[in-house]
Order: sequence, then C-alpha cells, then structure tokens
Amino acid sequence: MAGSTFGTHFKITTWGESHGKGIGVVVDGCPAGLPLNETDIQEFLNRRKPGQSRFSTQRKEDDLVEILSGVFEGKTTGTPISLMVWNKDQRSRDYGDIASYYRPGHADYTFDMKYGFRDYRGGGRSSGRETIGRVAAGAIASKLLNQIGISFLAYTRSIGPISISQTPESILREGISEMAAQISSNPLYMPEEAACIEAQKFLENCMGQKDSAGGVIECIITGVPAGVGEPVFDKLDANLAKAIFSIGAVKGFEIGDGFAAASSFGSKNNDCFEISHGKATCPTNHAGGILGGISNGEPIVFRAAIKPTPSIASLQNTVNKNGENIEISIHGRHDPVIVPRAVVVVESMAALALLDLMMERMGNQLNYLGQFYMQP
Repeated sequence: MAGSTFGTHFKITTWGESHGKGIGVVVDGCPAGLPLNETDIQEFLNRRKPGQSRFSTQRKEDDLVEILSGVFEGKTTGTPISLMVWNKDQRSRDYGDIASYYRPGHADYTFDMKYGFRDYRGGGRSSGRETIGRVAAGAIASKLLNQIGISFLAYTRSIGPISISQTPESILREGISEMAAQISSNPLYMPEEAACIEAQKFLENCMGQKDSAGGVIECIITGVPAGVGEPVFDKLDANLAKAIFSIGAVKGFEIGDGFAAASSFGSKNNDCFEISHGKATCPTNHAGGILGGISNGEPIVFRAAIKPTPSIASLQNTVNKNGENIEISIHGRHDPVIVPRAVVVVESMAALALLDLMMERMGNQLNYLGQFYMQP
C-alpha cells in the first residue's frame, strides 16, 4: 500500500489498523540531541484519545505510547524513531455484518474497488484511529519547532451552526498560553465558554435524533520567520493543504480570508507593508501569513472543514455485495462529532508540514551552508 509516508526531510510513515494489534509511526530525519520521552508524546495523544466526554466514542483506550527506537538516555540519536500504541479495546464483533455491505460516507466501497479486499473491522487503515501515528510524530515536530520559538494554537471554531465570535487577531491579543489553557478546559476545545455551552446543547439534540455533526477547526501558527516555503509546487500553503486534506474527515481548507477573498477587492484584500521595530510588517493579515507560497513573517492562520461523523444510528439506504438495495443502521461506539478530537490532529499535521519545509530552506542560500560548515 503506497501513500503512508509524508515528508521529504522530516519523514514519517504510519502503520497499523483500527482493530489490529497496534498503531504506530516511524519518524526519520529528526536531528540528534532533542530531549524526548514518552511524556512529551503522551500529552498530544491524550488530546485525541477516545472516551474523554459524552461527545466522543466510548471505546476505552489509554493510548499509551512506547518509544521503541531512536532515543538514548533521554535524547534523540538521529536515527529513525519508532513509536507504538497497542490496541486494547477492540470490539470487532460490532463490525461483522459490515463485511457484506457498504456504509454511506465511509471508504468501504472505494477500498473494495481499489484492492478487491478490505479490513472491515472499524475501517482498517481508513479509520480515524490511524491518526495516532500522525499525532505522535507531530508531538516531536512541535517540540523541535518550539525550540526555535514557533508555537501552535488549534481549536474548534464552530460545530454545526454554532461558532465562536472571536477572530484570530483577538485570540492572539489574549495570548497563546492563556488561550491554550482555556481551550483545553472544555470538552469541545472551543475558546469561548458561551459558544461551547450552545454547541453542547446542539450536539445533545443531534444525539437524540441519532445523528451527527461537523464543524470547523482553526489553527494559528506564530513565530514563523519570513522565507519558509517554495515558490512553485512546494508552496507552504499548498503543503499545509495537502497535510490537512490527508486527514480523513477533512472536506475543506482555507488560509487567511480564504473563500471570503473571492468577494473582496484588491484594495481591501492586500496586506500593506510598514516598518515596525526595524522590519517590514503587515498591520492586516488577509493572506494568512503566506505570500507566493512563502511565509511573510505574520501569523499563519488556516481553517479545516470537518464533515459529520458518517457512522450514525439513523436508518440509511445502501447496497450490499450482492448488488441489492438495503437499509442499515450503524451500531457500535462512534463519535457524534469528530471535531474536538481532530483539533490535535490538525495541529500535528501542520507542524509536520512546516518543519519539513523549514529543513528544506536550510539549503536555499549559500551563506546558510557557510554558517554551518565554516564555523571555527
């Protein structure tokens, strides 16, 4: 199966199935000397693990990570880092009848058309549980980027029709660390208590109707210097889009003003430059921190649209492998909304995409090589 590897310089390969023995990732390209232990990674995995509230699947998994290689005496060695999480609470019997039909909104049909065979237990490789490897690797990428002053703040912008009123600018004024504490203190990862309360009421109604909901995740990256990204195919925004779109539930991506820019004017949409503290800055950020595929030094702001959970208990029409029209109702343990658990997945994939391009930038100018190889 191709397509399980992401990155060029900081490269990850995820492996495992939802109902297999375990899930994991191999990280290649991490520099030696980074202080790293299981706790660093576990903090990220705890944000996506199931059973955190009534709004996530009640599958009971601790999702405890084990570092199998690439770390010695608490520091990375520069060799591949292998990470693993054991699956402990599979209920494969819940999926037995799924082998004979195709669930609406799932990859059952497309997997059969591609491979002629599929692991129907929980979706196999197309399960959201595959993101464990991404998050574990993202924790390492984030720690590396934190070392050079780059911070991430990802949160739920909306669930269904309920949206926060704050803008990225107002959130940044509050401060990254302050907002991070507020976001992590509620089950929906929303930075606004009133919106969180309304969203919970909305989800309660969805659950009562045996239905599910989607939403939007917003991510702000600060501290990225100007000059990261390539001008053609490896644009920073293009690579971010690929990284975020590789998450199974994502159906839309926009950066800066996004689709709103289509109805704007050049006089409004352009971010004018001015000198502040001796360097060029923009008082506005309609571009979302990227111009021509290259970072401009302003905060990078993007959003990802997450579809409603496809596994719902409501009666739905589908077909079976015998070519017959049937009606089904999905049973088992499923999230009524994917958005809160996907927040850290979006953050992790953004860190992986950004770090990979920052490593690529190290060879963009001759003086970069000189600074490294010609030091006394």
